[in-house]
Amino acid sequence: MTSAGASVVRTHAGAVRGRREDGLVVFRGIPFAEPPVGDARFAAPRPVTAWDGTRDAFAFGPPPPQESGFQGRTGVIDGPMGDDWLTVNVWTPDPDPAARRPVMVWIYGGAYKLGHSGSPGYDARRIARDGDLIVVTLNYRLGVEGFARIDGAPANRGLLDQVAALEWVRENIAAFGGDPGRVTVFGESAGAGSVASLLAMPGAAGLFGRAIAQSVPGPFFSDDLARDIAAAIAAEAGLRPTAADLSSVDPRRLTAVGEALGPKMREFEDRWGMVAHTLTAFSPVVDGEVLPTAPWQALAAGSARDVELIVGHTRNEYRLFAALGGQLGTITDEQATAALRTFGPGPGSEPGVGPGSGSGSGADGERAYRAAFPDASPEELYEWVHSDAMFRMPSLRLAEAQIAGGGRAHVYELAWPAPAYGGALGACHGLDVPLLFGTFAADLGLMLFAGVGSSPEAEALSSRFRAAWTAFATTGDPGWPAYDTERRPTQVFDTDSVVTPYPHETSRRLWEHHDFGALPLIGQSA
Repeated sequence: MTSAGASVVRTHAGAVRGRREDGLVVFRGIPFAEPPVGDARFAAPRPVTAWDGTRDAFAFGPPPPQESGFQGRTGVIDGPMGDDWLTVNVWTPDPDPAARRPVMVWIYGGAYKLGHSGSPGYDARRIARDGDLIVVTLNYRLGVEGFARIDGAPANRGLLDQVAALEWVRENIAAFGGDPGRVTVFGESAGAGSVASLLAMPGAAGLFGRAIAQSVPGPFFSDDLARDIAAAIAAEAGLRPTAADLSSVDPRRLTAVGEALGPKMREFEDRWGMVAHTLTAFSPVVDGEVLPTAPWQALAAGSARDVELIVGHTRNEYRLFAALGGQLGTITDEQATAALRTFGPGPGSEPGVGPGSGSGSGADGERAYRAAFPDASPEELYEWVHSDAMFRMPSLRLAEAQIAGGGRAHVYELAWPAPAYGGALGACHGLDVPLLFGTFAADLGLMLFAGVGSSPEAEALSSRFRAAWTAFATTGDPGWPAYDTERRPTQVFDTDSVVTPYPHETSRRLWEHHDFGALPLIGQSA
């Protein structure tokens, strides 16, 4: 049922009323699962209770509890209060069940500890309008609520929330004008790690046919490592790492417990390895059940051979984090050496050496990088090894795993520098998000386009991103050749976008035998 300013759609749980905005109909804050509180706390998501009448879907649902901000974002999020965190939002050109438009489902990033689908930077109107398709965005549990490996609770609850949202899409999206047989999941950073996880999860099989992973993070935790980290988090509150103990703390106060561990993570280097040098104590857990194996191994074994994939990264991934940490222009040779020894690949990159083992590569990683990049400054070496280990090589290797497993993948790099601060941030982590959504004055866009805003060049690149992503969601072809391990064709997005062989051949060769996988616990607590 439609009117001049509103449209009503009936979902399996009840009717919802959306608003007409800028040529689209937008529905916000539709619950896809019961609030995960009370006896549902730390449980797998439960089906939402049906409602009578018509529910207004005009406002985004409450943000999930989360730690304070980084990446240019704040932990204080504009949004309603309440426990109904598990909601979806829908942008549709027309809620006509006969339309059968392609569907894109966005999963936000934020180190698995912050984020909200209602953030202004994820306003999907330009994607939906330019691509003539439907965009769904979703909330999922974060931090301790979503990812801590605690006794008495399933692992990877945040990932289970994402599966539940995709099940909601399968069951309901036709009523909004979508085709449940043409669903593409896409996400950036932790969202890309989530996409990679979904490709490896038996519980997500068949819920989507295409996937886009933008800057896949390398760290995935083994069960032993995740349990050790959870014990350290719980100890900050004098608790055991159990659902019973942690349920005694209000969800909004429990975020402070996870946050308190952050400054102390390096104290655990002897047990957690490289994880102690990262920004988050949360990652997907290879628990053997929800996530049976790490994505690289799962894809190489064919887990997603029937899913078409785009995967890529930005050129200067780590420069954002260096800037936020006040490190630009300050890196010493000693700091570069420490980073190379912590994050660089070891000799031959056998399993058990380097970031894949969590143990660090020691002098071998340093020697390999210094030999490969003899003219690089300490700052360049520092940035390059962080970018390679954390995002660039995990992303490339995911594409190669997909091909090894009999599937198809397209690879890209964003090389266009962020215009703020005279271009000092380069093509840094997260720049692809405001470009894709066209949200230059929101969230991370405020930092990366500060004092500059959009420009004809930025708008042109933004349109190119959306055209590629929506064409892929519609046809499976983003406009450049699929990757192969001989020619290695890579779409480089820049002022003049071109297809070239993969542009970081030196790094690729340094890492080509490295075993990305679940990081182990490398020592035991006393």
